Amino acid sequence: MIIDADVHISPTKEGGNSILVEELIDRMDQANVDKAITWIQPPYVRDNLNNSLKYVYESSKRYPERILGFGWADPNLGIENAKDTVKRCIEEYGFYGVKLNGAQNTFYIDDPKISLPLIEMIASYGKVIGFHTGADVKDFTHPYRVGKIAKMFPEAKFLMIHMGGASFDDYSEAAIEVARECPNVTLVGSAIRSIPLIKAMKEVGTHRVAFASDTPFELMYLEVEKYLTILKKEFTKEDVDQVMYKTIASVLDLS
Repeated sequence: MIIDADVHISPTKEGGNSILVEELIDRMDQANVDKAITWIQPPYVRDNLNNSLKYVYESSKRYPERILGFGWADPNLGIENAKDTVKRCIEEYGFYGVKLNGAQNTFYIDDPKISLPLIEMIASYGKVIGFHTGADVKDFTHPYRVGKIAKMFPEAKFLMIHMGGASFDDYSEAAIEVARECPNVTLVGSAIRSIPLIKAMKEVGTHRVAFASDTPFELMYLEVEKYLTILKKEFTKEDVDQVMYKTIASVLDLS
């Protein structure tokens, strides 16, 4: 079993990397990936956010055994609009959680006026909250901000996507520090180099790190091989299963 914790699809082929759900399924088959957390693909036109979310929902219905639908909210469209989006993602679409991307949507993820109300709302539903955390836009999505939020909502579950990578710069040390301090934070290792990935597995534990490819921005089959090579060289067979599917299955309460 392999579950990819970070893939993107788009309802159109606009943009150089955009893929439809059919191509995602083909890539999953090629890489022997069974399921994937699936959200919208940035960059997107804000006016098309609802259409993109609906496409993820429809894709999860077409491929219920493969696509694990996940929402997305953009507070810059207005806080009430974003709350309506959260409600739709959870109540109507039944998504596993909602992602906030301060890099793509240009906001501080711990902003008390536009971000924290959304986080509180998602947490009240008992759903998982995903954060893009990278060095690509410097301070908006710094891992320390995730740590601050995780301590404010200790009962909620958080995904730290990219664990401070997604750039030539690297905030992975901060991401690992936050994960050590906050047991409700899981590190999603997409768009991060191998050495900090190994460090996270050893210092935080394989039960707190989840495999992810960042498809279509990376090649899924290569990311699978990268992880399997690292795990088989450095860790046990139990650790292979833990990182490749058990960690994220536990976070999402998959049977």
